[in-house]
Amino acid sequence: MKAIFLCERSKDIFTVYSESVVSEIQSLTEIEKRLYDKAAVISSPESFSNVEFIFSTWGMPEFTEEEIKTCFPSLKCIFYAAGSIQRFTHPFINRGVKIFSAWAANAVPVAEMTVAQIILSNKGYFISSRLYHEKGWKDAHAAFERCKGNYGEVVGIIGAGMIGSTVAKMLKAYNLKLLIFDKFISDEKARELGGEKCDLDTLFRNAFVITNHLANNRETQGIITYDLLSKMRENAVFINTGRGAQVIEEDLVRILREREDVTALLDVTFPEPPIESHPFYTLKNCHLTPHIAGSSGGEIERLGDYILEEFKTYLSGGKTKYEITKEMLATMA
Repeated sequence: MKAIFLCERSKDIFTVYSESVVSEIQSLTEIEKRLYDKAAVISSPESFSNVEFIFSTWGMPEFTEEEIKTCFPSLKCIFYAAGSIQRFTHPFINRGVKIFSAWAANAVPVAEMTVAQIILSNKGYFISSRLYHEKGWKDAHAAFERCKGNYGEVVGIIGAGMIGSTVAKMLKAYNLKLLIFDKFISDEKARELGGEKCDLDTLFRNAFVITNHLANNRETQGIITYDLLSKMRENAVFINTGRGAQVIEEDLVRILREREDVTALLDVTFPEPPIESHPFYTLKNCHLTPHIAGSSGGEIERLGDYILEEFKTYLSGGKTKYEITKEMLATMA
């Protein structure tokens, strides 16, 4: 057995890997359409000694380096049809196993949702809709007229990884000015994305819409503070499809209470969901969605499609696009 499907979440694996994708992988590896979990591997490690390729998605089990040595001595690659890889990756990379992730595929729906929210925000959609219900047409229209629209408005992108970069590229279709905060990119790279690199203070002072796409790590947790949030422009919108822990949520609540003109669009929180009594549920200028930005429905099949193409490229000896290296882990979600 040289290839297996390995995952703890049986409901996901053959949704991500469609029938056509499974059939093509089978033609390349003679893999069985059978799902293994960690318990099966640990209970019979000798059965997996010849495995060279693992195909997985959300629910990929964690293994220690010693467990990998015992159970997967021949393992060459893991093909992971999902985005975030931090949880399980390090021991495999330390053992010399290559990791390929569909992070670029998962970035697409997140970026699409973010761009949609940005365009609506610049038109004053969220504040005017709320005021229409609360105070009527006159106040709603007055708020709309104070918004510049989508011609020449300033958008701030926090984090220019795969998702942030995809957002920037999609926004090239609009006449917008982009400010980008990301300490890992150069001024030249920011210009290639159609924006200008700046610090967080400059971004929060100048952008009308601010969208967070930072990778979640110790350095980024709590990076968005009251001091920054208090500098947002009139009627500004803060979007978070990144991670909730990057925002000091008590500070965001304080701003939303102090400034009813500010709107927060939160697809992620910390914890997730918020505790039952959290002010996010009742603040009228806070819009919550239950972590819907990532791949869902038919979008999920894109993950398997990307992995199949990456696998075929690997087998042919071509240049792969989505291998995860140890250096990349410092900046990835």
